[in-house]
Amino acid sequence: MNADNRGGTHLRIHPPGGPVRTYGDGCPAAHALDLVGERWSLLIVRELLLGPKRFTDLRGGLHGASANVLSQRLRELEAHGVVTKRRLPPPAASKVYELTEWGRELEGAIVLLLRWGARSAAIPLDAPMGADALILAMRSLFIPATARGFDAAFELWVGDRPFIAEIIDAQLILAPGRPEHPHAVIRTDAETLKRLTLGGRSLDVSLHAGRITVQGDQAMAERFLGMFRLPEPAASSAGAV
Repeated sequence: MNADNRGGTHLRIHPPGGPVRTYGDGCPAAHALDLVGERWSLLIVRELLLGPKRFTDLRGGLHGASANVLSQRLRELEAHGVVTKRRLPPPAASKVYELTEWGRELEGAIVLLLRWGARSAAIPLDAPMGADALILAMRSLFIPATARGFDAAFELWVGDRPFIAEIIDAQLILAPGRPEHPHAVIRTDAETLKRLTLGGRSLDVSLHAGRITVQGDQAMAERFLGMFRLPEPAASSAGAV
């Protein structure tokens, strides 16, 4: 990569074949948008924050992204050093995409965008939401004050994917996997879990509708599911589309 050192400042210049679409702005924020600002790019990063994924799994979490567009964005993110791909060892032997160490640094930006977007009065709660997006939303919208004096572990299944959900000292741990000794095993789908955690739906309603099962301490599970809430909308977002 070509470089120019002027006045002690190291300036990095794009080599031939670098980004074609650019703001042409020297601000690092503008350059960040050159790298990850195309449609679907940040959502690809979101989908990879919880671990590597195959192409088909990525498509499953990105509703509306065509195979061609997704392939193009992945190539761009690879070229920019945000995403890398590797082949799993046998017997899987399939290709997966994962974030580079630098790519993982985008997690903070995505969490801030998530919290900012959650304050919109026009947030489309009826739109589909994949398991990874929902888990990240739950991490970001967890209310520690509701968990004081409540230490617990849950095995949370979202579709066919298990997640560890632990509350320790009013802090939430929510990650792929299965806890050793859960107080309850919760099985549901992403849409129902979204309604329970972000939409204010009661557990009883979902239980009676057969949309969720709870094995173990149901009262603890109900309290856990009530520890997430969308913030009050920003006043200026009332006219958002």
